[in-house]
Amino acid sequence: MPKNPQNAIADSSNPGKSDVTEPQSDRLGLSSIKQLMQSFYINEVPSYGNNFFFTIGVYLLELFGILAVTGIVMLVFGPYWWNLTLVGTFFRSVHLWAAEAFVTLIFVHLLVQFATSSFKKKKLVWVLGAAMLFLVMLEYAFGIGVQGGFVAQWNAKAGADLWNGMGLGYWVNPLNMAAVLGWHIAIVPLLLVILMFAHYMLVKQKGLSKPYRNDIPYSMVPANHKTMYKRMAYVLVVVLLFAVILRSPYIAPISIQHIANTTPDIMALTLMQEFNFTSATATYFDTIDPYTFSTRNVYVSVPYSSYVGITGSRNYEAELLNESPSAQNASLGFAARYFDSNGSISKGINSSNPAIAMFSQLTRMAQTGLYGDQLKGEVQNPLNETYEIRFITDSGALDTYATQYDLRTSQWGMLKAGNLWWQIGSYWTAPYNWMEIVTDGIPWWGDLENGLVALAAFAVLIFFPFIPGIRDIPDKLKLYKIFWNRHTIPEMKKGIKKKP
Repeated sequence: MPKNPQNAIADSSNPGKSDVTEPQSDRLGLSSIKQLMQSFYINEVPSYGNNFFFTIGVYLLELFGILAVTGIVMLVFGPYWWNLTLVGTFFRSVHLWAAEAFVTLIFVHLLVQFATSSFKKKKLVWVLGAAMLFLVMLEYAFGIGVQGGFVAQWNAKAGADLWNGMGLGYWVNPLNMAAVLGWHIAIVPLLLVILMFAHYMLVKQKGLSKPYRNDIPYSMVPANHKTMYKRMAYVLVVVLLFAVILRSPYIAPISIQHIANTTPDIMALTLMQEFNFTSATATYFDTIDPYTFSTRNVYVSVPYSSYVGITGSRNYEAELLNESPSAQNASLGFAARYFDSNGSISKGINSSNPAIAMFSQLTRMAQTGLYGDQLKGEVQNPLNETYEIRFITDSGALDTYATQYDLRTSQWGMLKAGNLWWQIGSYWTAPYNWMEIVTDGIPWWGDLENGLVALAAFAVLIFFPFIPGIRDIPDKLKLYKIFWNRHTIPEMKKGIKKKP
């Protein structure tokens, strides 16, 4: 039946109207997004290219996205939420296991490229990948530092020793959580995104690495994107299952207030060491920022001045400093024996000995929590825990708790994310941990030497494709057979030989 002329006229007057309804996805712009994503697809690969081991890069991108999303959510709600609430703990656990999977798969990816000598034709791709591995390890370490809890405190102190030993403590101070947070959520991720984009575009431009050996048959086939998407779903499910079954560990942090209430004698003796410049921080070997501060000023004079101002009590520090050197040493010596014998803090506050009175008053101040707040006020940033963690270290409490939770270096503590047997996190630090254990008794060997060895190892890894002799090791050992075989290459299964 012919169309009504009036309707036709009406339709012609409205050129924007169409007889065909525009799909909902087009109106939402989803088709454009899909086209954009497809423009990054690698559409043709060697016949082994659809195997899991040769598509790991896709799953690394997926895991990076999971880490970004969970990290942003955690950042919005804060440490209390992600450490002490049920939903927050789940997000933290997803973040942890996504990080574990990311590092594990990047190692497997590196092994595949190493075994198949893909670097022979794609040197720059290898260099970018090795540089990303270095950044990923830094990102993981910084992530532990900002998580919160005792493990974060312990790793922050250990990391500070390493960075200071290498002379880089001025730029990277793991005890300053504000700075570490910046490294973890901004600087390192930005560098990773740039390197990942460059790495992927080079692979897309040149295609997947083809066998460099004439005896490895292959043909070019379409990339199986559907299979890759299914595997991405499997990866997500595995991460979620681990997050539910094996949640991210959390050990409550130590505070100066806790030390003052549980071991007031240790608190007072540590204050005396800070005053005498005999503490571990005062005698720190790597005398570079941020450890060039006066421990007497930071831990005694400034907090005590605040205490005197609040309470209106006598200024026992001024009285102690006005004594002759011999009398001052006698007062400090008597105070050391008093606190070493578990002398009462309550009685010490009213002592005629100015050293006993002052350190007793500061200990009482610490028991109320005001002392810790004072230290944070001195750095004018509550996230900068340099003063607090250094004091806890000087007291010996950090080492005591680390030993209790098997986190010391001698207990392979660098590998652990918590105190339970299954909470093995940064297992890739095993060689470095072993080196620290072996060299522990060598007087002239310290953090600087360990750090230089680690940097040298990374330098060899990054420039591996350019080192004659060494770069031929995978081929001489015939490691390519691990990933190029009848199970991964259809032509080999059929007995087809590559034409010369």
